[in-house]
Amino acid sequence: MNDLKNRGVQDILIACVDGLKGFPEAINAVFPRTEIQLCIVHLIRSSMKQVAYTDMKAVAKDLKPVYTAATAEAAELALNEFDKIWGERYPMVAKSWRSVWGHVVPFFKYPPDIRRAIYTTNAIESVNSSCRHIINNRNLFPSDESIFKLLFLALTNAAKKWTMPIKNWARALQQFAIFFEGRVPLPGLATTQNFTD
Repeated sequence: MNDLKNRGVQDILIACVDGLKGFPEAINAVFPRTEIQLCIVHLIRSSMKQVAYTDMKAVAKDLKPVYTAATAEAAELALNEFDKIWGERYPMVAKSWRSVWGHVVPFFKYPPDIRRAIYTTNAIESVNSSCRHIINNRNLFPSDESIFKLLFLALTNAAKKWTMPIKNWARALQQFAIFFEGRVPLPGLATTQNFTD
């Protein structure tokens, strides 16, 4: 985080993280106004690891109302309902969601356009996967330079996927500007306000 700040990052609105211990604290130590949001996809995957294969579809179906709820209150009610159905068989699923609930509930205050942008860290994981695929499918590299060339090509190919903007990004940007007033510069608007304070 200090390295990011030293390279010029002045503010982070929302950090979607995968649950790595200590990472939220590290982010807030350097960027204290950043809102931490746990990756919903990681929470779902973590939950499914605790479930028998034969129950996975039913558990996933009953867990969906939790993370698709309109509000944090509705999500909590859905989690309670899920726990009534599955709590005896899989008590750790609801317990794991409750243990990180403080980093889940920020998600629910945002409209769907922003939720799509902060739902998952899969874009980063996709890049890592592309690099792993290149390295793992080769048994031998003639030199370190050959590794770097292959990684460069993998990243170049991965970058082609980044040309598509987030769906409804213009509307999401407007919502970010409302939720984080004064911290989001809108394109084309002349202003003297300092957005980095």
